[in-house]
Amino acid sequence: MTCSKVRILNEIMKRNDVRNVAIIAHVDHGKTTIVDSLLKFSGQFIVKSDEAQDMVLDSNPLERERGITILAKCTSVNYKGNTINIVDTPGHADFGSEVERVLKMVDGAILMVDAVEGPMPQTRFVLRKALVLGLKPIVIINKMDRSNATPSAVVDNVFDLFMKLGATDEQLDFPILYASGREGWASTTMENRGMDIEPVFITILSHVSPPEANIEKPLQMQITMLGYNSFLGNVGIGRILNGVVKKGQTIALVNDVNINSPKITKAVRIDKFYGLGKQEVENAQAGDIVSIAGLEGIEVGDTVCSIDNIFPLPKLSIDEPTVSMNFLVNNSPFAGREGKFLTSRHIKARLEKEAQTNVGLKVETLEGEGRFKASGRGELHLTILIETMRREGFELSVSAPEVIYKEKDGKIYEPMEFLTLDIESQHQGAVFELVGKRAAKLENMVSEGENRIRLEYIIPSRALIGFKNEFLTNTRGQGIMHHSFYDYLPKVNVADLRTNGVFIAKEQGKTTAYALDSLQTGGQLFVEPGVEVYEGMIVGQNSRENDLVVNPCKLKKLSNMRSKGSDDAAMLTPPRLMNLEQSVEYIAQDELVEITPNSIRLRKKILNHLLRKRSSQNESEE
Repeated sequence: MTCSKVRILNEIMKRNDVRNVAIIAHVDHGKTTIVDSLLKFSGQFIVKSDEAQDMVLDSNPLERERGITILAKCTSVNYKGNTINIVDTPGHADFGSEVERVLKMVDGAILMVDAVEGPMPQTRFVLRKALVLGLKPIVIINKMDRSNATPSAVVDNVFDLFMKLGATDEQLDFPILYASGREGWASTTMENRGMDIEPVFITILSHVSPPEANIEKPLQMQITMLGYNSFLGNVGIGRILNGVVKKGQTIALVNDVNINSPKITKAVRIDKFYGLGKQEVENAQAGDIVSIAGLEGIEVGDTVCSIDNIFPLPKLSIDEPTVSMNFLVNNSPFAGREGKFLTSRHIKARLEKEAQTNVGLKVETLEGEGRFKASGRGELHLTILIETMRREGFELSVSAPEVIYKEKDGKIYEPMEFLTLDIESQHQGAVFELVGKRAAKLENMVSEGENRIRLEYIIPSRALIGFKNEFLTNTRGQGIMHHSFYDYLPKVNVADLRTNGVFIAKEQGKTTAYALDSLQTGGQLFVEPGVEVYEGMIVGQNSRENDLVVNPCKLKKLSNMRSKGSDDAAMLTPPRLMNLEQSVEYIAQDELVEITPNSIRLRKKILNHLLRKRSSQNESEE
């Protein structure tokens, strides 16, 4: 083959006008803010005087409330005639399935690191995924506008992290930018403040490889994300690896299971990403990231092929779930008061719909009516799903989270987490005691200056259930914790983490200040006066180990006698009101969290006291 033919072939195999890049980072290190700055610089996002909107890619209400990215999102920026497709990815390890799929679509990655905090557990998690796929990251030290930024030390820590994760020599030769996403500038040196965000565009064009793309080959495109259009049906999003797809073209959906009987459908509509939205096109070719509407029966991982050449791409490998929870039909006395979707059929349909797009989630039906088991990548992964269902009008009960064990060579293995704690030195004694009883193994201890230290542990995932509340209490709210999945290791012994019993309501009614005043001396209350409760509902925490059946609805007896002080108002301590995550972490194995659109209640699985007592006796006899 002559040199000219080789040159032509190489040109065919590359899309030099396109760059596909993902932004990866730890939670709250500025991924979404940097994307906003890039969009503003390119003129594709203009802030109007009457619209104060920040972090435009965080469109999900939960994302805006929590300040985290939950769902991966695509956007596109045009820079000097080049199309730069940018994918904003979640930073939390519980949404790692989103990260894994997205990284399959891109040729490069931008690693964001906070100029003060440096690499954190989720930094390690997302970077490992990128390095395994052979991506060559661009490192951006963000938040350089902070007064206590230490960029030189952070760069050293980033390099050490690359070494620990087994980066190749080529990956270790990463370019470094220093930026402030909030102020909208980037610079190639840490001493000088940049004028604008343009250095990021220049670095992407020079260091991210153009996508390999051969339009002469038969069509091949792997679906990595799903969407839905109310008019056109299911939407598949992915990168075209080979060939061309045209609007109205008949295509085949194939995977490892249906390779002999692929689904035949049509590309009803093709959209490319432009700025914050999409634009319909007549066709798209290899190298483009597009969405195709009208793909009935599409699943994540399916390959879109031409009907003349059906050849599936390798299946997407996704880490297995580590935590499971039971989703149950709500059978409390207050069932049906607030929710619109209550039945087993509603809950099953919603979970199955979620499992289609959320590939990190596994759903199975349990024995008995209205019982389902949902397994996910972590506690946050599942509670985000529950909160979403709650806002949609669902009413259900959920059990305490349980880790998923694996058996190998006759031994039981359990998921472990890499835990980082940033605390003040004065609290280290209390923290050492706290993690010690949870079978944590200290890996590293670093002084952060100003009387702060950073502790790194390997800890069982189940030991982290309920850990955050105790940790914040012991550090007076000043401690910072982060964790990510580490590996499956041999099971270790962990002491019983909840040592206190609970107050259980004796009967249905409204709580009274008189009754709660007498209860608060023996523990901590979860309810206020005037709250409706039912038999078996948990209304407080006992200061002792045993559960105690109480009457929080007791009224003060009336008499015709008066004495000094008898009519004084009860002085109640404010109750401990728990959100969804705290409630799920708190409950024991014999308890449930009742979730409705307006309320979160703790309860026993068996509401009646006599039946509950009889059940515990039978279990002890067995």
